[in-house]
Amino acid sequence: MGLPEVPTVFMKPATSLADPYPSPTIIPKSTLQDDCCDYESELVIVIGKKCKDVSEAEALDYVLGYTAANDVSSRTAQLAQTQWSYSKGFDGACPIGPVIVSKQLVPDPAWLKLRGLKNGKVMQDCGIDDLIFSVPRIVSFLSQGTTLPPGTIILTGTPAGIGFSFSPKEYLRGGDEFAVEISPYIGTLSTKFEAEK
Repeated sequence: MGLPEVPTVFMKPATSLADPYPSPTIIPKSTLQDDCCDYESELVIVIGKKCKDVSEAEALDYVLGYTAANDVSSRTAQLAQTQWSYSKGFDGACPIGPVIVSKQLVPDPAWLKLRGLKNGKVMQDCGIDDLIFSVPRIVSFLSQGTTLPPGTIILTGTPAGIGFSFSPKEYLRGGDEFAVEISPYIGTLSTKFEAEK
């Protein structure tokens, strides 16, 4: 895909939120039949106070802190539609954690480092400074005309190395484990995947 000129926006339902390990993410039957369950290691911005029409310069004033997420996706459904909520919104498709780190510890999220590991093998590895859009740009953009209440979580996008990009594909299946590491401070979000019965 070409680089977007503005952030791509979609929403996940609250039912897609999931706890870190040991809570599993269940791969739906529809995704299993197409063998297309994919991972996306991402930094999460947690909004700390009511945020609307903020500038990039003031955007970080509205951030409570940061955590990790796996934006679990059904690639067949995603590529078949122009809207991504369905393909990324199934139950448990957004594990987050393990902690929220205060913005006081991370005054500039651009210096954080992110890795994604499938069954211990490094699949994604980059700095947050490699994001297409910076954290202040994302917060500012999403707040234009729309109120972001405290507790809003924003996933910032994933680096190169998703399962879809490999040949053969490196999709997730029942029994796989995926870890999102963000350092320093945030730690590792681990998720075990189970096939829906």
